[in-house]
Amino acid sequence: MTSKVAIVESNDDDAKALSRTIQQIGGIDELNTSETSVVVKVGVFSHRATNHTSVDLVKAIVDSFYRAPKVLLAESDNYQGNGLERLQLWKKVFTEKVTPVNLSDEKNTRRVTLAGQEMNLSDVLFKPNVLVSTHILRSFERGSILKNLFGCVPSPKKAKYHKILSVLLADIYEAIGGIDLAVLDGTFFWRGAGDLPIRMNTLLVGKDAVAVEAVGGALAGLKLEKMPVLQEFVRRGLGEGDLRNIEVVGASLKTLKPKFKLAAKQHRKKWRERGGAPKMWAPAIDGLIEEGFFKLPNKRTREDIRKALKAKSVPVEGNMNLVVATLTRRVKKGMLEAKKEPEGWIYWTE
Repeated sequence: MTSKVAIVESNDDDAKALSRTIQQIGGIDELNTSETSVVVKVGVFSHRATNHTSVDLVKAIVDSFYRAPKVLLAESDNYQGNGLERLQLWKKVFTEKVTPVNLSDEKNTRRVTLAGQEMNLSDVLFKPNVLVSTHILRSFERGSILKNLFGCVPSPKKAKYHKILSVLLADIYEAIGGIDLAVLDGTFFWRGAGDLPIRMNTLLVGKDAVAVEAVGGALAGLKLEKMPVLQEFVRRGLGEGDLRNIEVVGASLKTLKPKFKLAAKQHRKKWRERGGAPKMWAPAIDGLIEEGFFKLPNKRTREDIRKALKAKSVPVEGNMNLVVATLTRRVKKGMLEAKKEPEGWIYWTE
């Protein structure tokens, strides 16, 4: 069966845009029932940032499941803080029916083995509950919709799993029974470096989360064969990652690609106007400081910092000398504490 991904390019409000995409993929009547609760796994790295699905779109998702007895907005703890704290971004959506859930605090769990690691996943993630994954459209080789499953891991110390990320995410997908609906928020196109998004007013929706990730990656200008998470899912037969086998309905992928390519050029122009590579490290490091990345009890090595910047799509490879120079300036200004340990330099804030 051909996977179908609906794309709407519109200035309509989010509720209308989502309704159109849902109609184009054949509706969600089989998911929207009075017997089945819905879990909306939102992607929110930091409640201090804006790179997450908009409040209005999350409300539109929730309202689409009007028959569901309960809708849970789910996230887990990370080094940014408590999952419930980050979920407050969508507090205006909360009602007696729609409630937040911190996956790190859940008592009802199931013991699973994921990428050789044993852990407890919240029972709400498993079938028969419907799982919706929603995140932003970004130029990030690890993706968005499938990468969002990383937030199912209850531990706040997730960095240790980065080396096994692709296998871990695919194992989570298989363990919980998959993603039932993928909603990729392309209101803005996020390139990552410098956080200079370009407004695109585009929404992608599908029941095959792998196909949605593939179409989103294509729009973002990524080479699908170089997206490790996507390819792990494809290798296991968990969804369609070949654009030739994906039916794109609504807006034309052929028409949209040049627009996103132009947006990428606009992003690079904005980046150069801000100062380009020599001046981008200060806002990148300052962003980590503001997010609490260095806050005790965390003490960060240069390798930790490199990985954190890379996760934000900051081009650190071959540029660590600039990163180190920026760190040194932040230490001199009193914004960071630093100490040389036997294993190398470490950095922190009180």
